Amino acid sequence: MRVGRTAWERLEHQIVACRACPRLVEHRERVAREKRKAFAHEQYWGRPVPGFGDRGASLVIVGLAPAAHGANRTGRMFTGDRSGDWLYRALHEAGFANQPQSTGRDDGLVLTDAFITAVNRCAPPGNKPTPTERDACRPFLERELDLIDAATAGIRALVTLGQFAFDQTLRVLRDRGATVPRPKPRFGHGVEVTIGPAPGDSFPRRELLLIASYHPSQQNTFTGKLTREMLAGVMARVRRHLESHRDE
Repeated sequence: MRVGRTAWERLEHQIVACRACPRLVEHRERVAREKRKAFAHEQYWGRPVPGFGDRGASLVIVGLAPAAHGANRTGRMFTGDRSGDWLYRALHEAGFANQPQSTGRDDGLVLTDAFITAVNRCAPPGNKPTPTERDACRPFLERELDLIDAATAGIRALVTLGQFAFDQTLRVLRDRGATVPRPKPRFGHGVEVTIGPAPGDSFPRRELLLIASYHPSQQNTFTGKLTREMLAGVMARVRRHLESHRDE
C-alpha cells in the first residue's frame, strides 16, 4: 500500500497547529519569547514538533517530548541539544544517519530506515507532561506509526528512550490488540520485548522487537548512568535484528 504525501502533510499540519493543552502552549511560547541567552539571536520554533526521518523506516525511535531549547527552538526532534548529540552519534555509528550531528533543520541530516518521534509534541515544564497532556498527543503518535507501517513491509523494531516513552509505547501497543507479555515488562536499559502483531490490517502488522534505553538526557549522561557504549550497543542490536529479518 502506497501512502501519499498528502497524508503526511495533513498530519504534520495538524501537529504543528495543535493548541489542545493550554499549559503546554503557554510554556512553549514563553520559552520561545524569552529564549536562552546563547540563542538570543535565533528565531525559536515555539510550536508542536512533528516526527522526523525515513517515512518507510523499519525502526521507529520514541522519546518523551521536545526539549525547551532543543527541538522547541529548532523545530526538529532531538536537534540542537546534548541529547540529540548523543542520539545522532549512535545512529550514525549504526548506519542509520548520514552524519553524527544535528544542529538545525537545514543541516543536511538524513536518516535511512529510521524515524524519530515522541510521546508529546510540545516541550513540557520540567519535562513532565500530565496524563491528560500525554493522552491528547497520543493520536499523533499512532497516526505516524500507521503511516510508516503502511508504507513498508511493516515496522520491525522500536527503541524507547526513557521509562515514560517505554510505558506509553507498550500501552499503545496493548490497546491496539498487539501481543504484549504479561505481567508488563519492567523498564531497564537494554530490556527487550517481543511484540506480536495486532489483529486485522493495523499497526503492528508484523512481530517486532522493542528495546528500551535510558534517555540520553544530561541527567543520565553527565552522571554516567548512560554511556556512549550503552547507547551504541542498543543501536547495534537493532541493526543486527533488522539485518536478520531483511529478506522476510
